[in-house]
Amino acid sequence: MKHLKEPKFSLAAMAAALVTSSAFAQSSVTLYGAVDNGIGYQSSQTSVGSTTGGHSVVKMNNGIWYGSRFGLLGKEDLGGGTNAIFQLEEGINSATGAEASTGLMFSRQAYVGLTNPTYGSITAGRQYTAYLQLLSAFGPANWLGGAYGAHPGDIDELDTIYRINNSLVYSSPSFHGLTLGGSYAFGGAPGSINSGSTWSLAAQYKNGPAGLAVGFMRLNNSAVGGGPWGAYSTASNAGAQTAVSAVNAGYQYAQAQQRLAVTGGYTFSSQWDISASYSNVQYIPGINSKFTSTAVFNTVGTVLHFRPVVTWDLAAGYSYTRATEANGITHAASYNQFNLTEYYSLSKRTGLYALEAYQRANGNTVALGGGIIRATATIGDYQNGAPSSSASQFVAGVGIVHKF
Repeated sequence: MKHLKEPKFSLAAMAAALVTSSAFAQSSVTLYGAVDNGIGYQSSQTSVGSTTGGHSVVKMNNGIWYGSRFGLLGKEDLGGGTNAIFQLEEGINSATGAEASTGLMFSRQAYVGLTNPTYGSITAGRQYTAYLQLLSAFGPANWLGGAYGAHPGDIDELDTIYRINNSLVYSSPSFHGLTLGGSYAFGGAPGSINSGSTWSLAAQYKNGPAGLAVGFMRLNNSAVGGGPWGAYSTASNAGAQTAVSAVNAGYQYAQAQQRLAVTGGYTFSSQWDISASYSNVQYIPGINSKFTSTAVFNTVGTVLHFRPVVTWDLAAGYSYTRATEANGITHAASYNQFNLTEYYSLSKRTGLYALEAYQRANGNTVALGGGIIRATATIGDYQNGAPSSSASQFVAGVGIVHKF
């Protein structure tokens, strides 16, 4: 009868096993997310492009304070300080269970890349631009929430509704408080490297309680296949152009869009801090546009944040947006927006919030199909698809958010 041979282990094999075990120990994948639901009131609601039939509405809102989502965040130590990283993040409508953007499984972010403390990080996929990543530290959405607190229609992309497809994003290490970034997204149009592409450059400087950031972004829309400008933009959500509202509905078929913005902030103490921003947004006409000359919007805004005790965060904000006179308009549109927010922390993960905002629109703008119409109010970016039927709009909401 033959005896089975006992397995033999060499020192080399044991060392290899230990190295493999150690390598796996340096890797991690984190499941995270947030669920945010509440009740909201809106004084007047219509559809984009309509100026009649508006009525007040009370409805369940989701993601007003912090967009409902779930995601996977991963990292693997490759040695020498270099890590492979990835992020997959899906936005959800936590009031209904639906996708935040129909037809996109990971609508918020989906990228993979490398990071090193000496050389910086580079990532590839659907993600935020370098413009937003470095400007947002002092943007209005931090304490006002983007849904109600973003500048009208989020026209200057200081909230997180612009996610760019097919993009490469680089961020440098911090050099004595200075961080640089750049991004480029491939349009994929045959015969043109420019058509459909998006690119941005930005810089941020932090020194003690003060900080400043500047950024520039350009979107080159594409008409490949005979579609309208914007249908093939890298900033689209399943083919739909991002951030179309009553503010810019008449300019959505622009051949190109560009944004220049400056944000900054100062922390006075553990209780008080202030931030401010300026942006210049331009919509440049093309062969399929419903307007003939470049439309320019300038916005200034500020946010004062107050934490009286560790469990409370209070904020007040104001922004003013004005269009230049163009395309036959002599009384250009302007928007005054006022915001208040109150947040109470039940724990590190769970909080209760209340938000209030009012906007007054004045002047005229270009309609979706061309022609001149009266400007109507549209607060933040949550009302992009539901602007007011008049020059004024008031919204308020209360809710609960839990992060995991």
